[in-house]
Amino acid sequence: MLIIGIAGGTGSGKTTVVNQILHELPPDEVCVISQDSYYKETVDLSYEDRTKINFDHPNAIDFDLLVEHIAELRKGNVIEQPVYSFITHNRTKDTHKTHPKNVIIVEGILIFNSKALRDLFDIKVFVHADADERLIRRVRRDIEERGRDINEVLGRYQSTLKPMHQQFIEPTKTYADIIIPNDRYNTVAIDIVRTVISNRL
Repeated sequence: MLIIGIAGGTGSGKTTVVNQILHELPPDEVCVISQDSYYKETVDLSYEDRTKINFDHPNAIDFDLLVEHIAELRKGNVIEQPVYSFITHNRTKDTHKTHPKNVIIVEGILIFNSKALRDLFDIKVFVHADADERLIRRVRRDIEERGRDINEVLGRYQSTLKPMHQQFIEPTKTYADIIIPNDRYNTVAIDIVRTVISNRL
């Protein structure tokens, strides 16, 4: 089994890189675990209070459960992955049954902030993109996919996303084994990842 961590700022193109790697592997050999599924439960908070949570701070992530689940997959056990709703800012009652695969990809902006989680990764990849590109992608995604208002998105970017990126995300680039720049289809980087996967498996 090979566990790959893919980190990078919001809107950096992590999903594109994940899809490039998925394209290189048989579908029955790989599964993807998203950090976004592991935001902490907030059933004790009102909707208004949940909207004020800083989701770009490591404290918003249930790293204990995420580490536990990755460790269980490594042991060959099936997990019940949480399902998170960005509309309600809370976990749903549903779970997603996830089976262990030969390759497990864990992706998210904050996954390198947990040493326990980092230690489970065989390969650590950081996707880098310019700040303006990331902002454009974040605005488009939050409005189209998450029902956000443009003023809410821009306000959150200025007050939260940018400072959190500088404090908690950009510094974790130093943990990466491979840095993929500017969200371009970087054939060299993807070929390196593919070669490592082939050699390890």
